[in-house]
Amino acid sequence: MPTAPWPARSGSLVLRDPRPDEIDELLALRNDPAVNRWMLKTHAEPEAFRREWLAVPGSDTDFSCVADLDGRAVGLGFLDVVDGMGQPGMPSRTQAGIGYVLTPDVWGRGLATDLARGLLTAAFDVLGLRRVTAGCYADNPASARVLEKAGMRREQHGVQDSWHAELGWVDGYEYALLAHEWAARRDVGIV
Repeated sequence: MPTAPWPARSGSLVLRDPRPDEIDELLALRNDPAVNRWMLKTHAEPEAFRREWLAVPGSDTDFSCVADLDGRAVGLGFLDVVDGMGQPGMPSRTQAGIGYVLTPDVWGRGLATDLARGLLTAAFDVLGLRRVTAGCYADNPASARVLEKAGMRREQHGVQDSWHAELGWVDGYEYALLAHEWAARRDVGIV
């Protein structure tokens, strides 16, 4: 099993494993309509959510975390290790997908960028992955800015590739970053 990346500091946040006593609070955050407006899955079933989050600390592929600000859980970071695409013989579990949500009362303070950078640090510097991806709706420019400020590059602009319950078919963006790009940014002090 890989070394667990949490706890870790990223900017103003401490990224850590979830605690059993806060699962209901985290579920309320995840199911907040303001938070879910830009999520693909707009509702988390309570029992499945509890089961999944309580299993995180023992998982060898799910390195999701709680974003803690001054002792208060203000967000969730998602880091799922996956296989890339390739022919037989390809190394397994070399990349990850990341995502994040924050409680609306802390939006606009740079914390989403801190959270995204913390997920990238865990993926590259602790887990030793070679590639990380993230996606967002093009109609969510705040999330696109977060990914770009965290150092990711836009690789794809999918035209009307994503269904949004409120807006219909909308464009989507796919971002990525490779380990050597992350290392180069880190070495010059950009991240």
